[in-house]
Amino acid sequence: MDNQEQKHQRRPRYKGTHPKAFKDKYKELNPELYTETVTKVIQKGNTPAGMHRSICVKEILEILQIQPGQTGLDATLGYGGHTLEMLKCLNSKGHLYATDVDPIELPRTQKRLELLGYGPEILTIRQTNFSNIDEIIPESGPLDFILADLGVSSMQIDNPERGFSFKTEGPLDLRLNPSKGISAAERLKTISQNELCGMLLENADEPHSEEIARGVVSAIKKGEEITTTSQLRQIIKDSLKFIPEKDRDNEIKKSCQRCFQALRIDVNNEFEVLYDFLEKLPAALAEGGRVAILTFHSGEDRLVKKSFKQLFRNGIYKEIAPDAIRPSAEECNSNGRARCAKLRWAIKS
Repeated sequence: MDNQEQKHQRRPRYKGTHPKAFKDKYKELNPELYTETVTKVIQKGNTPAGMHRSICVKEILEILQIQPGQTGLDATLGYGGHTLEMLKCLNSKGHLYATDVDPIELPRTQKRLELLGYGPEILTIRQTNFSNIDEIIPESGPLDFILADLGVSSMQIDNPERGFSFKTEGPLDLRLNPSKGISAAERLKTISQNELCGMLLENADEPHSEEIARGVVSAIKKGEEITTTSQLRQIIKDSLKFIPEKDRDNEIKKSCQRCFQALRIDVNNEFEVLYDFLEKLPAALAEGGRVAILTFHSGEDRLVKKSFKQLFRNGIYKEIAPDAIRPSAEECNSNGRARCAKLRWAIKS
């Protein structure tokens, strides 16, 4: 009958203490319902699936010195962890703007923050790239503080459908916004060996760039498809057979991490986006405005360091970080994804 009540479908049993399959991690994907499970995962130094643990929160808040009534921007909203802490500092006075390009995670984060009581009266969220900071200013006015966390969020890495990780099977996509640009798989179809070698060097300092580039391009020329994460991982593995067996597994893991990073940077134009953001940044800051930028690899850090130093010499910034700030040993031990982070800051004249 049309009006017959559908039979309730029982949810599959939670498989083990910490199941490996993303679809089986419903306890961790709904942390508000399973706080005990999430706590246990975090205590072991891991990040629960579908979540993200913000890095250098204490250090960032000390740098930004947020006061109630100020206006600021979280240029990379992500899971909203930094955003939440900045909103607490505002104490319901002032306004926070936030931007992110990810159409999948942004609405989820917005909903979480709304449920915590942070609606449009205190928080404005835009789906746009943070390089478009100049489009926010006509509405916000000069900003008292800005944060840009350039890392990929853990919930993006953990979702195999996004293709960010070599550890799980999924489409080789790597786009922060899957509806724009071309995927990493499409990018590899027409790339030359020299171009790929250069990409791996520039974007990830890959020491085996020549061997891996040769292996990838050779496979494509033979008609092999590289459309999934596991296919690319296998080619990288095959390309590094010359490494002594006792070191091989560790080197393959590191090269996979670096190659996926290099491709992600390329398909999302991350260096170009950061360059545009740094160029527009001074005009967006109020007098005495503060900016903190969290980077996760040497290429990003070099761009930030160079920009800050140049603008300091030109008198646009009155003070900049003398050195990069690193996460504490305690934070790195409890959250392995913090180990490569570097934090720099500047204050506008």
